[in-house]
Amino acid sequence: MNVTEPVATPTQHASAHPSAFTPPEHAVVGRPGRTRLAVLNAASGVMLRLMPRIPDPVKRLFLRRRTVTVDGNTLDTTLQFMLALMHLGGLGGLVASNDLAVARAQLRTLARFIDGSIVVGIEDLTVPGPAGDLRARHYSPVNAAPVDSSRKRSSVRPEPLLVFYHGGGFVLGDIETHDVLCRLICRDGAAHVLSIDYRLAPEHPVPAAVEDAYAAYRWAVDHATELGADPARVAVGGDSAGGNLAAVTAQLARNDGFPAPALQLLIYPVTNHFSDDVTRSTTLFADGYFLTKADMDFCRARYLGATALESSDPRISPLLADDLSGLPPALVLTGGFDPLRDEGTQYAEALAAAGVAVDHRQFGSLIHGFANFFPLGGDSATATAELVSALRAHLTRT
Repeated sequence: MNVTEPVATPTQHASAHPSAFTPPEHAVVGRPGRTRLAVLNAASGVMLRLMPRIPDPVKRLFLRRRTVTVDGNTLDTTLQFMLALMHLGGLGGLVASNDLAVARAQLRTLARFIDGSIVVGIEDLTVPGPAGDLRARHYSPVNAAPVDSSRKRSSVRPEPLLVFYHGGGFVLGDIETHDVLCRLICRDGAAHVLSIDYRLAPEHPVPAAVEDAYAAYRWAVDHATELGADPARVAVGGDSAGGNLAAVTAQLARNDGFPAPALQLLIYPVTNHFSDDVTRSTTLFADGYFLTKADMDFCRARYLGATALESSDPRISPLLADDLSGLPPALVLTGGFDPLRDEGTQYAEALAAAGVAVDHRQFGSLIHGFANFFPLGGDSATATAELVSALRAHLTRT
């Protein structure tokens, strides 16, 4: 196999009550200076904006016609090209710096370079959380059924609502880093999307994010009509860490007897933080495929380090819940070159074994984060279009 070394970037969030716990630093990235980051950002911006226009034959020529094949899957040419450019620029993975403010800003900068130019209705608002108001963004389809001045629907059936939790290892990411993906889901999925800016670690270790996610879902169910959405079709979803929060929220709603989500959209979810459980994919894709083992260790230490909860607690590791029966249908998406591939597959299999309706789709040529890379083209665009189409179909049948 020919493996091209690669890497990536991160974003911003508010801090609150710093803990006395001091997590270990990232094993690779260090603390790059502002000048170096500025140069990298300028180059990255140019290349990411040009990438959709570069023909595959040119990308293959740059890659010297080498391919990357692991476990019978061949890496998408566009992503291989992107990873190679990142490696040349000295970028290693999701986390760009041990300085969290820099790492968070970097992820936001990367997201700005990947612009899908998608027009939908946008409204920034706040929803009540357990420790104060949470920032949120409501995306509404431009052709949504009309709402009168009292915020009541016409006789046309209103669109469903997806409560979305962004990824970023519970440490990085925010509404802005996932804005383009939420716009796509809203427009092509014909659904309202409520993106939640939950509290991040290490300022707010687990269970803060879980509590925020669940509170936001309960608020969305109670206020769906005010948002112009169908209160009978409120789904939860997210990518990576956000997929974890969506899965945990579905479990908490079931446990509390609260109305269940119409669907769980789990995009390459984190489902098992228990350190003794090492999967084949975490070993195979520990480095060079955007999300690295060093990134995961960095984020895990900050999310779990100051908590009294065990990593096997289902609020942290939904795969390890004693009972998965009675949960809502799940649409689970995994990538063939993602270190989280196997735990996502394990969760899909465990849900199905418990009698839950599961639609699991694995995209063999893709890496972690592919849903955010759809504007670059290639297999990421194809897979993300399929993801949104499947989401729309599931919510239409509800």
